[in-house]
Amino acid sequence: MSPDPRSPSRFLWSLLRARPGLLVFAPITGSLWLLPPAVLPLVLGRALDTGIGGGDFSALFGWIGVVLLLGVVQAIGASSLGWVDHTLWLHGAGSSERAVLHHVAGLGGALTRRVRTGEVVAVGSSDIYQVGKAFEILGRISGALVAFLVSGTALLTISPVMGVIALAGVPLATLGIGPLLRPMRHREETQRENLAGLSTLAADIVSGLRVLRGIGGESRFRARFTEASARVREAGVAAGRVSAWLAGAEILLPGLVTVLVTWVGARMALAGTISPGELVAFYGVSGFLVIPVRTATEAAGTWASAIVSAGRACALLRLRPEPAEPAEPRSLPDGPLTLLDETTGVRAEAGELTVIDALGKGEELAERLTWHTAQGRVLAGDVPLDEVGTAELRRRIVLVHNQDLLFSGPVRDELDLGGIDVPRALHAADAEDVLDALEDGVLSERARTLSGGQRQRLLLARALCADADALVLDEPTSAVDAHTEARIVRRVRELRSGRTTVVLSQSPLWRTVADRIRAVEGSSA
Repeated sequence: MSPDPRSPSRFLWSLLRARPGLLVFAPITGSLWLLPPAVLPLVLGRALDTGIGGGDFSALFGWIGVVLLLGVVQAIGASSLGWVDHTLWLHGAGSSERAVLHHVAGLGGALTRRVRTGEVVAVGSSDIYQVGKAFEILGRISGALVAFLVSGTALLTISPVMGVIALAGVPLATLGIGPLLRPMRHREETQRENLAGLSTLAADIVSGLRVLRGIGGESRFRARFTEASARVREAGVAAGRVSAWLAGAEILLPGLVTVLVTWVGARMALAGTISPGELVAFYGVSGFLVIPVRTATEAAGTWASAIVSAGRACALLRLRPEPAEPAEPRSLPDGPLTLLDETTGVRAEAGELTVIDALGKGEELAERLTWHTAQGRVLAGDVPLDEVGTAELRRRIVLVHNQDLLFSGPVRDELDLGGIDVPRALHAADAEDVLDALEDGVLSERARTLSGGQRQRLLLARALCADADALVLDEPTSAVDAHTEARIVRRVRELRSGRTTVVLSQSPLWRTVADRIRAVEGSSA
């Protein structure tokens, strides 16, 4: 079941519903963990009154047995809760990460146009852990609630006045912490926004490092990165300042309740209204109630952070691929495809190599011919591309941009798309020397160790391996020298014989092998 991205709370709840067993087990283990220390002061008070004060040693030993039993129950509850907490953390972090990454992987070109580079990185490296922390605390907050109700009920049965003080004081102390949560959430959002911007800037700097060194721009971008890092640090300090106040309030406010209960209880014990054992019970329970309050405060802060993180994930999950999947997909005609762009009137005949002079609009036309952008109307045969399923469309009509990426790993695995074998594709792209230059035939991330011309030839080789029915190449040889381009032009022509190939280029070498030469209106043919 996919998470619900309509709101952060719906997103978190849909993830939780996927593991109903954990939702049931979490409050049980939390109660087993926290009920024994909640009941322990009451047991000690009874042991003091009946066993020691009443001189009944058999009753005293009986209460000692109860204390030992409570210890065993808490040990079992603590070990079980540890497993549940960790499993919930893994479920929250892992499920949100899988959902987001699976979704953005299907967005195609829409991702880079609509989302900053650092946004996906920040979600995958930071936000998913906030979701995991929110799930992890479910068992403890459930146990804290149960323990609070049980101990509060017990106090009311002993002394209504003292019970009301404890039961009213603890929630009021918790509410007193509430005003700190809003500024904490706001400052965490600010820090998160700055962190995403810093990740984007870092990615841009790394990807353009070769160019920056060439133009002497390293110092300027270092200064920009330092300034952005300082903003992230300042936002983190501001968020930490609120967190520090929150931590102090967790101790101060419940402590005031404990002091009040102790003072009132001591006066009642001196007046003979309650017994010494009941005073011990009240003091112990009021001291214990600090734990539920602290757990509730921790849960509130954790969920506030998780809401912010879930909102970021929802923003990505609400994005839709461009163009959208058709409701009733149609199939493309078999064999080589004729492509017609009705916006410009440009037509590429089936099975031919067509060279198009697009007068600086090659990228726009290339994305339209392959339907990577939902603009205009393009036909493959007599079928509009907006009516074709995305899987078939991407398999049969392939676009090659100079901005396409090569990922790290063995180069042959990166190029092999299951069509034409890799050696033939490398030969056609005149890229055998690139393969020989790679250490152990392994690419670095984004092939940063290669020159622009080397990367361009490997991108062309990968596209040729797909053996697509229609291949659209946008300036495929702009970064290579004329001799290399001449070999590539001739070999691609031979390899793609009988298949539709569209080359957007002003190079005269491509024109010499073209079956047809087209021009967008206003360009030179």
